[in-house]
Amino acid sequence: MSSPSRRDFLKNTTLALGFLGLQVYVTGCSRGSTAPSFGYGPLVKDPKKLLRLPKGFSYTVFSKTGETMDDGLFVPGDHDGMAAFPLDADRVLLVRNHEMGPGEHERGAFQNDQSLHEKYLEKLYDPARGRGHCSGGTTTLIFNTKTQQLEQQSLSLAGTLRNCSGGPTPWGSWITCEEAVNRADENLEKDHGYCFEVPASAEMGLALPVPIKGMGRFNHEAIAVDPASGVVYLTEDRWDGLLYRYIPNEPGKLHNGGKLQALAILEQASRDTRNWADENQPEFPIATPVSTEWIDLEEIDSPNDDLRVRGFQAGAARFARGEGMFYGNGSIYFACTNGGKNRFGQIFKYTPSEYEGTDRESQAPGQLELFVESHDSKLMQACDNLTVAPWGDVIICEDDKASSAIVGITPEGELYHLAHVSIESELAGACFSPDGSTLFVNIQNKPGQTLAITGPWKKA
Repeated sequence: MSSPSRRDFLKNTTLALGFLGLQVYVTGCSRGSTAPSFGYGPLVKDPKKLLRLPKGFSYTVFSKTGETMDDGLFVPGDHDGMAAFPLDADRVLLVRNHEMGPGEHERGAFQNDQSLHEKYLEKLYDPARGRGHCSGGTTTLIFNTKTQQLEQQSLSLAGTLRNCSGGPTPWGSWITCEEAVNRADENLEKDHGYCFEVPASAEMGLALPVPIKGMGRFNHEAIAVDPASGVVYLTEDRWDGLLYRYIPNEPGKLHNGGKLQALAILEQASRDTRNWADENQPEFPIATPVSTEWIDLEEIDSPNDDLRVRGFQAGAARFARGEGMFYGNGSIYFACTNGGKNRFGQIFKYTPSEYEGTDRESQAPGQLELFVESHDSKLMQACDNLTVAPWGDVIICEDDKASSAIVGITPEGELYHLAHVSIESELAGACFSPDGSTLFVNIQNKPGQTLAITGPWKKA
């Protein structure tokens, strides 16, 4: 579908709703048939031609690619996954990923300033033989939700590749994930494809770039932590990816080793959940929880990048490009970008066992549910980063670069559009401030920038 037709649909549909409020879009979706107004109203024109929002909502733009930060470095490009942490009554800490690939240093934190790059060489995960080939990493920002102003920003991790998404931890840190499996070569000094932990700290400086190798080496996307068990769940952005979990030897201390496993459907070995029309498997049911089990994985550093292949052969379930992931409502929600019959996207929900990660888990297995599958690109397509709103709705960032929206999904599985970007860019990094007053989101490019959205949000 071309972008103009999608934009016309969004415009015409929301205008037709008028004062009835922003109604759910359910035609062509596999869940729900009717829904009341969500009370936000139609999306209105934006004089700045950047982001359309309902009446009563507004946004502030800050931290654009290329701006000088408080540490003297430059805001890197490709803003991506992000989380918000409490700092004090008025201020939050944002830790933000930058999905910069090899050799993109011209838009990186050091740009073309070789003296700046050399100053930080010893603090980079991969110095890349001093050539600037590893320009991924994270930045940390302090934002005042009372004044809606940025107060500080600085580089907080460097020398990595394609930091796409990640996730916050209950102990106050951000796990950033490399969506890359590059091996050391004539340009790179180290292998890539790991997760790194970045403290949520107001103190400027780079985090120790120590890969959490127990969480495996693969095309990482996002993580979520079950606060009850300390188990970490991980998605893999591959068309034939797996869903992983990491059971740390010591909860909250991820560098101290643990066990990496892949999810399997109980009594359905090597189950394909993608519902692709050309796959010779029965359709994975919607809104029907199924019991699960977990398969131990070996050779998790996977030098041949075949962890997902070996896991599937051992009985693990297969998913279509696992991306955003978040813990909320007692479950782990995760997006599969091109899952479903029409490949417009799926949202799954995994509810952990009351004995998650223990020897008693088989007594009450965790439950996997295909929460939503889009059969119409006008409803949802290319679902990517996600979060759970304080009032319980799942909030999705689309990665349809020509016409991306922020999509809300109620606990009943009903979809609605909350915002629509007016330029050609991926949306990413949606997260709410701890007080629920502000929704932060990233526009990835042209240029990369972060937005703070305020308005009459629902209450928890």
